[in-house]
Amino acid sequence: MPRSNALNTDTNLNTKRSPSPSAITAVLALSGTVVALMQTLVVPLLPDFPRILGVTADDASWLVTATLLASAVATPIVSRSADMYGKRKMMVVCLAIMVAGSVMAAVGGSFVWLIIGRTLQGFASALIPVGISIMRDELPKEKMGSAVALMSATLGIGSALGLPLAGLLYEGLGWASIFWVSTAAGALLLLAVVLVVPESKVRTPGRFDFAGALVLSAALAALLLAISKGGSWGWGSEPVLLLFLTAAILLAAWVPYELKVSQPMVDLRTSGRRPVLMTNLASLLIGFAMFANMLLTTQQLQLPTASGYGFGLNVITAGLCMVPSGLAMVVFAPVSGRIIRVFGGKTALISGAIVMIVGYVGRVFFYDSIAWVIIGSTVVSVGTAIAYAAMPTLIMGVVPITETASANGLNSLVRSIGTSTSSAAVAAVLTSVTLTVGAAQLPSFDAFKDVFWLAALAATASVLAAVFIPRAAAARRSQVSLSADAAAAASAAANEIVVQGRVLAPDHRPVTPAVVTVLQTAGEPVDWSRVDTEGNYSVALPGAGKYLMVANAAGWAPMAEVFDFDGRTLHQNFLLQDRLEIGGTVSAGSEPVAGAVVTLLEASGAHVATTRTDDGGGYAFPLPAAGRYIVTMLHPVTHQAMARKLAVDNRSVNVDLAAPRMEEKSPQPVDA
Repeated sequence: MPRSNALNTDTNLNTKRSPSPSAITAVLALSGTVVALMQTLVVPLLPDFPRILGVTADDASWLVTATLLASAVATPIVSRSADMYGKRKMMVVCLAIMVAGSVMAAVGGSFVWLIIGRTLQGFASALIPVGISIMRDELPKEKMGSAVALMSATLGIGSALGLPLAGLLYEGLGWASIFWVSTAAGALLLLAVVLVVPESKVRTPGRFDFAGALVLSAALAALLLAISKGGSWGWGSEPVLLLFLTAAILLAAWVPYELKVSQPMVDLRTSGRRPVLMTNLASLLIGFAMFANMLLTTQQLQLPTASGYGFGLNVITAGLCMVPSGLAMVVFAPVSGRIIRVFGGKTALISGAIVMIVGYVGRVFFYDSIAWVIIGSTVVSVGTAIAYAAMPTLIMGVVPITETASANGLNSLVRSIGTSTSSAAVAAVLTSVTLTVGAAQLPSFDAFKDVFWLAALAATASVLAAVFIPRAAAARRSQVSLSADAAAAASAAANEIVVQGRVLAPDHRPVTPAVVTVLQTAGEPVDWSRVDTEGNYSVALPGAGKYLMVANAAGWAPMAEVFDFDGRTLHQNFLLQDRLEIGGTVSAGSEPVAGAVVTLLEASGAHVATTRTDDGGGYAFPLPAAGRYIVTMLHPVTHQAMARKLAVDNRSVNVDLAAPRMEEKSPQPVDA
């Protein structure tokens, strides 16, 4: 069934006020701090939780694992829901769930309640991709790069402050105080979002893919649980192997289902395009490299001096040593934005990765003072901030405007898989290369060096992945209209209106696969949409005006028309007329031959299709993929046969086949 033509808008939310871009940026960027706090606040308390709660150390580790799994499951679901039902609405939902989880953890008083609370806190991770998508919808294009960079910086600040803050709260007010602080932070951000952030008008109503969400959630939970618990359970243990097998089976079933379903949870065809695929691959590798920095820095600072490279700092002091890294990310946020604005996201991503490589190589050789450790960690953090700011810019430059939240959600999920893999790899290396200090087994500095080189290698691989990102992708939507100044561009972005429609054949059946592209009449790109299995598409237009709309479907001649958008007509169908085909007539002498068998073969001999001629001797095949083919004809009465070679590109091909006259060649018997 076609989707509703009604445009869901929340005009009442925006008529009373017009928040400044700076206020919107500040509120959305602070979500990075909240996300980081949810991930790091409990880390300093993990050694004490077994005694406090009366559980084993392995049980206590679930306070981190539960949040990790919840964030992995929630991020793609919430991001997709944001595109469909409203971005600000889903931020409010996530924050409300996070606050509820924080309260449960604070007042529950038992291990079970803490696990439930930490699970609900994991929903905060979805704030990042949804917040970035709101930035795209609400901010002037020239400010988006800096805004995303600032969000990455606040993510670093939250990570840097989480460790010392948790230690101070625990020593001064008890363990429950860390959850009350997260409650207060979440409540304040929730209030700020409601008061400052407008609801985006860009959304795509439709049916939510519940089956796809369920299977993906189960697959991600199995995969990340295996990665996070592989070290403690044993990588060759039956539970871990079973989890990996379960994840593989579920993903193997999920991928073909997502390719067939009308409105998929994740648009795999868009995700498989080279710009998106390479950006996500680079994101996974950057996530791996980034997390090693945080894990190794605090551990090296806290290891005893007897190890030969540790400094014996307590948790609070070691955490304070991470503050310069977070502050440097804030300082470099405008630099990141300028790199993106001037040189594009691809250059920014490569530059950030190179800075990370320099930082890790430096840490291999300069490690004998706290100052060198802080400098090395700060350099890596600066590179991380630049690279992290580039990723959403690259993603949003090539995906449909109506899918920015879900695309950013997938990118965030990929980074999370990278960080989880990094955690497992770091633990494996540090526990395998050790030295004995008194009665204790500690990781040797050779283990740290191995991880530094491994992280540098991951950052290098991310550079190689980024090289294959088409440069045009970085700037596709960074250009403003030739006839509009920056203020007009900002106004247009804030007033985007979603137009929906269908791509249909002459008999009004849906045509798929197909793509609809919208251009300014000056030729600049506006938006595009992949048509679903029911022929539906959605595009976001920046207000009333004339647009060039192009529909292109496999096997059909493309169709272009000017759409004079009045700001109210929210439905525009395409009725394709010219089916691309291989066709012609079969004749014997001057007479058409009805019922002749016509077969299309690939040049390799593989069978493509077979048909029979109609009463007028005509035949037709849908146009196959470009290549070389053979058309054969078999006369139904005389059994005379012939064949012709042909080359197929993207145009219809006419091939008339003429059989020899009966008197020219005696019919030969043909075996049945």
